[in-house]
Amino acid sequence: MTFSESIKTCLNKYANFNGRASRSELWWFQLFYILVAFVASLINDDFFWLSYIALFLPLLAVCVRRLHDKNKSGWWYLMSFVPIANIVLLVWFCQRGTVGTNNFGDDPLAEIAQ
Repeated sequence: MTFSESIKTCLNKYANFNGRASRSELWWFQLFYILVAFVASLINDDFFWLSYIALFLPLLAVCVRRLHDKNKSGWWYLMSFVPIANIVLLVWFCQRGTVGTNNFGDDPLAEIAQ
């Protein structure tokens, strides 16, 4: 998935917590989120908070869908509130998801492989 495809997918699935997301979808959207927040903070604090609020739900949704790709419940994302547990989330986000269908849907990379 390319940078622009990832942004388009995440914004189209604005608050959709169902399904699965590939690694590239998560990391490209994370990069987009950081870039938007950086540019917005250079302009004004109000723009920063506006961008933060506007992009919070798509970022949360793509993180939950990424956990679904690992066949884990989205509730595991609550571990992000525990500082040392963020390492576990980071490892899960970096690992390859479940190959084939799992409890949360079809493999997002199966479409690319064909």
